Amino acid sequence: MPRPFRSAFSVKSVLGALLVVVACAASCKRGGGTARTAADPASATAVQSQLTVLRDSADAKWQAMVASDDQKIGITRLLLRELQQQPGSNPTQLGALAATNDRLKTRRYTQINLPSAQIDAYDAAQDSLLHALYPVAAPTGGAPSENARNFVEGLQQLDAGVASFRIQYDRAAKQYNAYLALHQADVAHFGGKYPVPQPLQLFTIQ
Repeated sequence: MPRPFRSAFSVKSVLGALLVVVACAASCKRGGGTARTAADPASATAVQSQLTVLRDSADAKWQAMVASDDQKIGITRLLLRELQQQPGSNPTQLGALAATNDRLKTRRYTQINLPSAQIDAYDAAQDSLLHALYPVAAPTGGAPSENARNFVEGLQQLDAGVASFRIQYDRAAKQYNAYLALHQADVAHFGGKYPVPQPLQLFTIQ
């Protein structure tokens, strides 16, 4: 009769040992997974790298837009100089338009400061200038010189492209913001290694 007792004791011992091993293994697995999830340098580096790519794309779109606007201001200046050389020009009127044109850059919004009121004010100031300039540049429907005509056509083309530049920038900025929102947990682990990224402002109402 003692054999069954020994057999039962042996089975209980084996089962107990297995349970201990399984419990330890599960505990170690959970602990290791938590450690990797809590701060994964490789993951943070990959996220930062992708954020840099997306931010560079948005910045490039912004710079292209600003370059186009700068070109519009520059062509306006050239047109005004061309008009000043024409017989019968009004120096006072053209001087006032030139002064308004020169102030535009100081009134322009920036990538980190895009309040709707400032955007609207800048657009209104530039539109007002062009609406006052076009009749002076072509009072009877035709420009007084070939240069003046070319400048007017260039301004009209650049002015028509403003909305497209803003749409392209907003699209790139939204991609950046979406990726940033998706990886907030990784961004929280950047620490002092990377600057804490912030969402980009948009032209469209969010």
